Amino acid sequence: MPVPKYDELINPLLQAMDQLGGSASVSEQEDAVASILKLTEKEVADIHRGSTTKLSYRLAWARNYMKRFGLLENSARGVWTLTLEGRKKYPVNIEEVKQAVRNQSKAERKLKDEQPEFEIEPERDSWQDELLLVVKEMSAESFERLCQLLLRESGFIQVEVTGKTGDGGIDGKGVMRIGGLLSFHVIFQCKRYKGSVSSSIVRDFRGAMVGRADKGLLISTGTFTRDARTEAQRDGAPPIDLIDGDDLVQKLKDLGIGVEVKQKIVEEIKVQRDYFANV
Repeated sequence: MPVPKYDELINPLLQAMDQLGGSASVSEQEDAVASILKLTEKEVADIHRGSTTKLSYRLAWARNYMKRFGLLENSARGVWTLTLEGRKKYPVNIEEVKQAVRNQSKAERKLKDEQPEFEIEPERDSWQDELLLVVKEMSAESFERLCQLLLRESGFIQVEVTGKTGDGGIDGKGVMRIGGLLSFHVIFQCKRYKGSVSSSIVRDFRGAMVGRADKGLLISTGTFTRDARTEAQRDGAPPIDLIDGDDLVQKLKDLGIGVEVKQKIVEEIKVQRDYFANV
């Protein structure tokens, strides 16, 4: 079946949140909803725009309506939880949700003396799409250097970019130190993807890392398929951490790499295009 519209995802998302114990990250929500709706891997990976899938985009709209209706709330760390109302109201009347949120929005716009007819934007900000586009336009070598800097700023030491051909896709290595006591050798791969990274790429990367590092890190400007995420954490296999395009731009923003954040009443974020052109 094709990915349902955002309003048709509200009740499946409520069901998923209940199955996940009342709290979940966005990726956990996507996996659970895809399982409930029995979406195929192809349907889950269907792109809406850039590296954003239709499922991800429409779930963002669903979350936005549900939050405004009082069914969901989210923390600054991106964890979503069911409210008390959300725990009680399953299934909900979709038309009731849509009408209540639209009435609320009209009232808000009326207070600002603006036109009342408008759609509510999902929680994604425009700077994320702009930054992701800039990163995708970088050369392969520049993107590898950007990932090297990101890892260093994140606490890695001895970070080297190797990028040797025939090296199983390994682009670099580094050491992650925790608390000044423990250290883990990590190898990483950088992939500038517009679409989704499949499970076969994760398996190939793991094959290259076995015996050479404690952990693997796969950084992509695209998304990871559900099978790829499952493969990355498969029982009995060396674990691989995944950073997709959304995670990547959020990390760049948090670390202030190529991004200027002006603290105002509303956060203003400016992508520094010149920075990426000169990496």
